[in-house]
Order: sequence, then C-alpha cells, then structure tokens
Amino acid sequence: MQTKNIASTTPPPILGVVADDITGANDIGSMTAKAGYLTDVFSYQTPGALSDATVLREPNVCILDTDSRFDMPEVAYAKVYAATRDLKAAGAQHFFKKTCSVFRGNVGVEFDAMLDALEENFAIVVAGFPKNGRQTLNGIHYVRGVPLAKSEFRNDPVHPLLESNLVTVLQSQTRRKVALVDHAIIAQGATILRQHIAIQRERYNYLLFDVIDQSSLTTIAAATHDAYVFCGSSALGEELPRAWGNVSPQPVAALPAHSGAGVLIVSGSLMPQTTAQIQHLRDQDIYSWKLEPLRLFDTAARTETLATAHAALAAHLSQGEDALLYAANDADSVAIARQAGARHGMGAVEVSRLISSALAELTTTLVSKTQVDRLAIAGGDTSAAICARLGVTRLRILEEIQPGLPSCLSVGKRALLLVLKSGSFGTPTFLAEAVAHLRGAGSKQESTARTFPATKSNSAKEASHDPA
Repeated sequence: MQTKNIASTTPPPILGVVADDITGANDIGSMTAKAGYLTDVFSYQTPGALSDATVLREPNVCILDTDSRFDMPEVAYAKVYAATRDLKAAGAQHFFKKTCSVFRGNVGVEFDAMLDALEENFAIVVAGFPKNGRQTLNGIHYVRGVPLAKSEFRNDPVHPLLESNLVTVLQSQTRRKVALVDHAIIAQGATILRQHIAIQRERYNYLLFDVIDQSSLTTIAAATHDAYVFCGSSALGEELPRAWGNVSPQPVAALPAHSGAGVLIVSGSLMPQTTAQIQHLRDQDIYSWKLEPLRLFDTAARTETLATAHAALAAHLSQGEDALLYAANDADSVAIARQAGARHGMGAVEVSRLISSALAELTTTLVSKTQVDRLAIAGGDTSAAICARLGVTRLRILEEIQPGLPSCLSVGKRALLLVLKSGSFGTPTFLAEAVAHLRGAGSKQESTARTFPATKSNSAKEASHDPA
C-alpha cells in the first residue's frame, strides 16, 4: 500500500507509534504525555481507515492502535505495514512498534512489518519494564522475579508463554537476525554501549537489551535516542523524551464537568492483578455485579441477564453511586466457559470476545441511559470492545495514575473520561485510585484550562446472579 504525503504546515510528530492493542497504546502514551508531549491515540483497525490523515500531524506523539494482538499473522502484518506508512507520510521523526511487555501476540511479524514499511533493516528492542515488574537478564525475561515461562502468562488462554528467553522467542518469529545486548555492556555507560551497537548492527537486525532497573533504560535511551525504529514495551518511552528536547505549552479546552452519574468500572480481565483490584473495590463496599459467562451462550439467557444487570447497575449509577461490572474470572468459571465454548465450536479467542461483546453492549446502554461519562475499564480486549461500541476512535492522553496507566479523554461528539487498564498492570489499589482520579478530574478546582505541549520546531455490595 502506497500512502501519499500528508501536506500541512503543522510540524510533524516527534514519534509515530503503532500499538497492538488499546491499553498498550495508552501505556506508551502515558510515558510521552507526562514528558510534556501532546499525545493522541487513534483507532486503526482497518488499513487506510483514516478518512482524514492530516490529523496525524496534530499531536507531538501519534499512536495508531491496530488491535492486532489476536489477529492472524498475515492480518496483523497488513495492519502494521499500512499504519507505519501513514505515520511515515505524516512525517514522524522516530517510530515505535509497541507490543506487550511479555511478548504476547504477533511480535516478530509486527516488528518486520514496520521495518518493511520503512524500508529499514534495524531496530532497538526493549521488553523490560521494571516499574511493572518486568526485567530481562541474560536474555531471560522475568515477571516480578519469576521466569516468564513459569509466570501467570504460562496459562494465558490465547498466547501461553512457554519460553523465557526473549532472543529465542523473537528469533522464532522473524527471518531477521536477533542478538542480545547484555547488562554488563549496558553497565559500562552510554558511550561504550553506543560503540557496541554500531558494531552489532552490521551483523544483526534486532538488538534486544537486558533491562535490570530504570538506570538500564536511562543508559539505553542515551545511547539510542537518535535511532529510527524502537520496538517492545513502553518503558523506554519514558526515557527517550529527555534526549529529544523540550516542548512549548499549548492550551487545550478544559476537561468536561462531571455529569453527576457514578463512575462505572468494567472488567473482563483474567489476570491476577485485576482480580486483586476487584477484590479491593468489593472490600470498599462498592456495588458490584458479577456476569456469569455461561449465561451468554444461550440467546434468551443472555438477553435476560443483560437486562437484569442493566436495571440493577443503572439504579446505582443514576444516583451518583459508583458501580462495578465484572465477568467471573475464577478458575472454575473460566474452565466452564471454555468447555461451553468448545461445545459451540468456539476457541479461546471467540469465548473471550463473546464476553467482551456482552460487557460492551451493557456498558454502552448504561452510558446512554444514565449519562455516565467516567469509566475505568480493565483488560485490553474489553477496553477495545467498549471503545468500539461507544464509537471512540480518538483519545487524548491526560495524566498517569500508576506506571503505564493513564487517564484519557475521548475526542468526538461526546467527551468521556476514561481509564483503560492492561489486565496485568497496577497495584491492588489501582482501580480504587482510578475511580478517585476520575471523580476529581474536571472538578471546579481543576476546571481551568490545562496546557499540553507543541513542538518548538520539527526537531462487596454485590447482587447474586447465579440462577441455580
């Protein structure tokens, strides 16, 4: 696909990002937004889908969400290739292929698609994200001190991860050559590291870096800030802006005033981190409704369940009370849902999307009927389904609440304040913190115009829903 140049007098983006899901897009967006860069996320699920590509030049950091993590490899490749071409036409100065920090999805395929679209053959790859418990040591990736293949991601229903060595993982997914830059070299500082990279890039296409702590990222950014292509987790995105220079403030409209409805929290995640966050909310006596996935396979049961859930949740939200809607995620419920899906000829992805679709339908109805305008959503697939159903195609990243977890504002007909959370991110109190943040955003004391940057130049109250 050939993309025409996007003519505009607006300076081009400093960074063009292609992310494989919406929570990952917001994750890296939080890194650049807190550095002072105007950061927007655009839905890009169909190659060439943007009717007006000139909008890609408006933010300092332009992120395109291809929602391709669950796609077949050839579909993911086509999306990333087209998205990269559009970002190149917009004049992006650097490129970033954002993936899951534990390499779930079409990682090698999407890296290759970006390089192919740019007619480049080299990229910096960093998966480590110490602030969220991801470290890489001698190529072995750890999740909170546990080797990846022994972590909770071993049992991921769609992308089970059975190998801890990320060089091995990436090399198995690409025709290009992969090498490791180990921590001993990084520890010698940016100058030595830069010299090492210059030698290695003559032999390898992807250099994957050990990351022990935040100082590792600081050194890597200092040595690679002028690289053209970066790949992997968002963590390096926190350090790169310091090397790229300052931006000047640009006023934007004030945040919308709160409608008065309660904050709606929705979760379809199976990750233990989200489970702990849900339990913390229930311990705070927030009203909660547990959606039983088994009720979604029969049309009549599904209709009855969603109607009953809507009535119960709407009664609380319309009175200004916060409410939690979540899909049952205990081991027994998940196993039963998968067995039911198998009987209906559905695989793990289809079952996941069946649940996300129901949550999205219910959420959209609640937003329409109760004037809810603040939502916290847990899980990448759930976040994508809800945003699609609400017609949210552009988000402006606002403020980081915890590492990689920001609030954002929808850009469109109706302004919604959102927190879209990766299922495996955040402390046990995160969802409670997100609710407090959403309630405070746009309040009277914060309703004055906020500033964002523009580049100076081109450089346990719970209803019971078990029918038994």
